[in-house]
Amino acid sequence: MGLRKDFSKGFWKENPVLRLVLGICPTLAVTTTAINGLAMGLATTGVLVMSNCFISLFRKLIPEKVRIPIFIVVIASFVTITDKIMAGFFYELHKVLGLFIPLIVVNCIILGRAEAFASRNPLLNSFLDGLGMGLGFTASLVVIGSIREILGQGSIFGIALLGTNYQPFLVMLLPPGAFITLGLLLGLMNRISK
Repeated sequence: MGLRKDFSKGFWKENPVLRLVLGICPTLAVTTTAINGLAMGLATTGVLVMSNCFISLFRKLIPEKVRIPIFIVVIASFVTITDKIMAGFFYELHKVLGLFIPLIVVNCIILGRAEAFASRNPLLNSFLDGLGMGLGFTASLVVIGSIREILGQGSIFGIALLGTNYQPFLVMLLPPGAFITLGLLLGLMNRISK
C-alpha cells in the first residue's frame, strides 16, 4: 500500500467513526460542541501518532506473547503525557473533557491501529496511518460536534450563527442528540458510498 493511501484511508474508506464505527464512547459523550470534538480528536490523534511510531520502531523487539500488554503500556504512557499537557496548558478544556482524556487508553482505534498496522509496518507508513486515522477521527468529531452545537445552541465554535430569536433543539445537546446525529451521518456515508 502506498504512503498516500496509508494516510488518506482514515478520511473516508476506513474512517474510524463513520465507516468502522470505532471510538463511539468519546464520540457520543464529548461532541456537544465543535471545540470539544476538536480537542478530543487532536488529543487522540497525538496519542495515535506517537504510539504508532513507537510500536513500529520496536516491533521486531516486542515478544509475540506479550505484545498486547506492551501496546497498552505504550498507549497509556502517551495518554498520561497528553493528559498532563492538557491539564497544564488547556485547563478549562481539560475540565470539560474530564475523564474522557484518560479513557483514550482504551479507545479501540488506538489499540486496533497498533495491532493491525504499526506492529507490521515501517515507521513512515505507521506515522502516516496514525496521522490519517487521527485526523479522520478528529474531522468526524468536529462535524458531529458542529451539527449538535448549531442545532442545540445556534452557534459554532461559540460564535452565534442563528440570532437571538433562534429556538434551539435542546435534545441535540443530550445523549439522544448524539445518537441521532451519528445515525444520520452513518446513513449519509452509506448512501454516498453506494
